[in-house]
Amino acid sequence: MNLRSRLAALPALSLIGVAALAGCANREEAADPSAATATQQPPSAQDTTEAGFPVEVTLGGTEPVTIDARPSSIVSLTPTATEMLFAIGAGDAVVAADTYSDYPPEAPTTDLDGISPNIEAVTEYQPDLVISSGDSQELLDAMAAIDVPVLVVATAGDLEDSYQQLVALGEATGNQEAAEVLVEDMRTEIDRIVASTETPEEPLTYYHELDQTFFSITSGTFAGQVYDLFGLENIADAADGGDYPQLSPEFILEADPDLIFLADTVCCGQSAQTVAERPGWDTLSSVQEDRIIELDDDLASRWGPRVVDFAEAVGAAVSDVSSRTN
Repeated sequence: MNLRSRLAALPALSLIGVAALAGCANREEAADPSAATATQQPPSAQDTTEAGFPVEVTLGGTEPVTIDARPSSIVSLTPTATEMLFAIGAGDAVVAADTYSDYPPEAPTTDLDGISPNIEAVTEYQPDLVISSGDSQELLDAMAAIDVPVLVVATAGDLEDSYQQLVALGEATGNQEAAEVLVEDMRTEIDRIVASTETPEEPLTYYHELDQTFFSITSGTFAGQVYDLFGLENIADAADGGDYPQLSPEFILEADPDLIFLADTVCCGQSAQTVAERPGWDTLSSVQEDRIIELDDDLASRWGPRVVDFAEAVGAAVSDVSSRTN
C-alpha cells in the first residue's frame, strides 16, 4: 500500500476513527464527525474585538474552541479545510497551508506536514488559528501554551457533516453568511444532479479504486455515501477489512462490477488502458463496455465544496450507462 493509499485509509489504519489528505490521495477520517456547531458569545461592553467575536466553535463532538477575534493569520494543515476556507472568503487570512493543499491555485502551499505536524514550523507563521485534520495532542498542547486555538476538522461522515463544517468555519473566521450561502448552493446543485440522473431499472454495481494494489472503500465512507445517492451498489461492502478494504483481483473479477471508478489516475498513473491491460481484466463487462471512469483523485477524497463536481462525475457515468441499457 503506497503513501497515498495509506493516507486514504489513515482513519481506519492509524487514527482508528484521514480522506485530509490530499493531492491525489489525502484522505482523512475520525470517529463520529457528527454535529458541528458554533455559538456566538456576546462581547462585553469593554470588548474591543470585531462584532461577532469572541465565538465558541464545536466541531465533531470535540471540546468547544473559543476564538477571541477574527483570525488574520490561519495555518491550515488539511487540504479539505484549505478549500473550504477559500470558498467561504477566508482565503486572505490563510498564511500557510500543508504540503497537500494544492487547491485553489492561490493557496499558500508549504512543506508543512498535516499528518505529523512540526510544531516549530507551524509556530514560525505566528498563527492566530490553526486548522488540523487530527487531534495531535502535541499540537494541541503546544498551541494552548501560546494561546492559539486549534480547530480539528475530521473527515465528514456524510454530506450533512460537510455542510456543518463549512458553517462552523464560517463562524470561526467571521464568514458565516458566505458559508451558509455556499451550503445552500451545494445542497441545491447536488439535489439537481441526483434528480436529473437517469438510472437503470436494475441497480448498478461499482468498484472504487484507491490504488493499483486494489485498496477500495465501502459505503460507510463519505465517498461511498455519495455513490449511494445514485442507487449504486458497492462490491467492497461484501469484503473484510473495515471501510478501506484491500480487495484481491479474483474478488473483483468475480464481482464483475458494472462501473469502475479510478481515484488513482494522477497519483498512480492508472487509466482505462492500464486497467484493461491487467491480467484477466479484459473479461470484465466494465472494461468491454467502456465503463471505466477516470476521476480527479482529489474530488474523490475531499469533502469540501468540490464534492458537487464529484457527484456530477458519478451522475454522468450512471446516466451514460442508463441511456445505453434502458
